[in-house]
Amino acid sequence: MSTELPNTGAHAKAESSSLGELLGEVTRDMSTLMRQEVELAKVELKDSAARAGKGSGMLAGAGIAGHFVLLFLSLALWWALGTLWGLGWSGVVVAVIWAIIAGVLATVGRKELKAIKGLPQTGQTLQEIPPTLKPNS
Repeated sequence: MSTELPNTGAHAKAESSSLGELLGEVTRDMSTLMRQEVELAKVELKDSAARAGKGSGMLAGAGIAGHFVLLFLSLALWWALGTLWGLGWSGVVVAVIWAIIAGVLATVGRKELKAIKGLPQTGQTLQEIPPTLKPNS
């Protein structure tokens, strides 16, 4: 029992064309495919960048709104304490509260930055590269 494939246009073209012509056509098709893939990647990247920009803008707006919330809450606290101690002393109390918050945040932030191990590890990894792969060696 023999299985024969139907004779199609591709078979006829393969029989009538030389190997060089067929390879040239495959190369052109691959080139076209690569250009199309690069173009698709550009479009996808542009879309992703637009979405990232929109999201970043919204986060910036949320940060500004949060700043105003803290500002007006601080003013409300200042005014409320002002009815008890006078506006001058209540302003000092609110300023001291914010100074304590700033100090705590700065201390925690410095501690986090000092805990980063990325750069020393990168340096160690670069030292492990075999000398044959290093440029200008």
